[in-house]
Amino acid sequence: MRSAKEQGRLGGRSFSASVLGARTLRFSARMEEQWLRKLQWLLAPSIGDITFAVRSSLAAGLSLLIAMWMELDSPQWAPLTVWVVAQSSRGESLSKARWRIAGTVLGGVVAIGLIAAFPQAPGLFFCVLAFWIGFCCGWATFLESYRAYGLVLTGFTSAIVATGAIARPDDVFNVAIARGTYIVLGVVCEAVLAMLFLPYIQEQARKNLDTRLEGALTAVTGLVQDLMAGKADAQAHAQVLTTLVSANSRIEFDALEIGGRTHIADHARAALSCMMVMLARARSLSLLGRMECCEADEPVPGALMADYDRARAHILAAEHPIRGDHFRFHMSSRRHALESVENGIRACAGILGSWLVWEVTAWPSGAGFVSFVALVYGLLATRENPIVASASFLKGAYWCAGVAGVYTLLVLPKVTTPEMLLMVLMVPMTVGGLAARHAATAGYAFSFNMFFPVLLGPRNDGRYDEQTFFNGALCFLLAVLFVGWTYRIVLPFRVDSHMRRTEQWRQKRLRALAGPGNRMTVQQWLAESSDSLVRILRNAQAVPASLRLTYMQNQLRQASMGMGLIAIRNAAQDKKLPLAVRRPLHLFLRKWAQGDPRTDFWNHQMQNWVIRQQRNASGPYVQDELEKVQVMLKIIAVEGASL
Repeated sequence: MRSAKEQGRLGGRSFSASVLGARTLRFSARMEEQWLRKLQWLLAPSIGDITFAVRSSLAAGLSLLIAMWMELDSPQWAPLTVWVVAQSSRGESLSKARWRIAGTVLGGVVAIGLIAAFPQAPGLFFCVLAFWIGFCCGWATFLESYRAYGLVLTGFTSAIVATGAIARPDDVFNVAIARGTYIVLGVVCEAVLAMLFLPYIQEQARKNLDTRLEGALTAVTGLVQDLMAGKADAQAHAQVLTTLVSANSRIEFDALEIGGRTHIADHARAALSCMMVMLARARSLSLLGRMECCEADEPVPGALMADYDRARAHILAAEHPIRGDHFRFHMSSRRHALESVENGIRACAGILGSWLVWEVTAWPSGAGFVSFVALVYGLLATRENPIVASASFLKGAYWCAGVAGVYTLLVLPKVTTPEMLLMVLMVPMTVGGLAARHAATAGYAFSFNMFFPVLLGPRNDGRYDEQTFFNGALCFLLAVLFVGWTYRIVLPFRVDSHMRRTEQWRQKRLRALAGPGNRMTVQQWLAESSDSLVRILRNAQAVPASLRLTYMQNQLRQASMGMGLIAIRNAAQDKKLPLAVRRPLHLFLRKWAQGDPRTDFWNHQMQNWVIRQQRNASGPYVQDELEKVQVMLKIIAVEGASL
């Protein structure tokens, strides 16, 4: 018989074991849930993800087989082009393919000129090449969408063609033609497969555009109602602006998918611009306490109905195009000149550094190293935060080298027919296509999909042996590492300094609005303000929430003040107003443009002056304009006091 003490001890042990077992099960369940959530893109992909992955993989495999059938010397560049132009929407693919072809043609011409100009001067050749790539990367900072990619492509195509012809300068023309052939072949294969997989793309594009515009208008009206109720904050305002900026960036691609010579894109951009104006005015009126309640049948207060009606009219014009419509509207975003200079210096220094590595080490694969460095710079130069982009690009490069090594050493030696080659390549390329559709793995897939066929190096007359593969993979990985290091060493991108620089730049732009020669409209100012704020917030996740909130509030205040200054400037230039009214407005604008520290004093004096002028107004038009000026002066005073 066991004593009561021993039984208690045994019971305690069994209870502890059961508790430990329960905790272990809960831990295992949590880990399993986390892994299932991480691998959901692979284990449970959507129909759209599967369609994109299979379509792009088939296009890449088809381009590779056609290039081998044509007996091109480097057929692996054709599938790389397919993965470069393959995007989630057909409009993006069309836009990127168009600019890729244009960039390739110009880059080939520049490469031929460089080889012809410096046949026996390698030092001068690489200096000019580095300057040219730096110029392309720097100037691309000012461009939008895939226009920036096309210019960057011009730079690294020049490097690839020129370095490929260093050993045989007389064949530079043939190298350029071959490079162009790979590009056109990849673009055509991707376009054909996209048309087969997406037969009703025009109707779907119209539906997507209509849904996007209606969703944006719903978000704006909801925020206006929150502002009226005093429940909206800077975070909610920034989220709606992000929706508007994202919708604006998609309009170009929707218009390409819809096709036809219509002005759908112009009306869609004008609708989004009216929504931005409505938001800015709603915020200003809420600050002044002049926001009245909505009527039962009106989505916004009466003071904003004109903007709402204009937005609704442009949405209807985009949904139902009218023959003979010649409406034009364009919104562009601004970039810092300093960003452009830094981007160009980084690229130039990287190319010169890679050439010095080749020159000092006499590496037999040095030309390939320089080509890879130029190519990676071109792929990352247009990213808003290249340091973050290079980190995920490197991880994808590791996966690419590992899988390519398995295929080169174990799989490809057993492949004897082109059909078998396509079948075995479909598996990793399809997985890479699925990863490209998932936000958490898109950065890895970016490098994996493009360089996987390059590291395999399939050819008609043989295959890569172990030595050739390891040399090529080492060259590729070192190039990616080298680019990542230069991005961290040479003028590294820092979000905090970028935010401070943007704040100073916005203040200068705000003062410039009062200049006599400034022609910026309210729509352009608000579009620029929204784009600047959204770009910062995309890269400021590591910044403390309090600093982000302060930055958002300051940006919104400056946007409202700029809207007020533009309204006052327009009144000062209105010939319908008496000269005695316009002269004091010009004086106030001149004080503001000069950065007078007593702008608050001048604002107060102007408000008193406007009140006196309203009593002696000569007509209803002058009375209304003076009332608008008074409201704008109050907005500037309220917003300026909070900065």
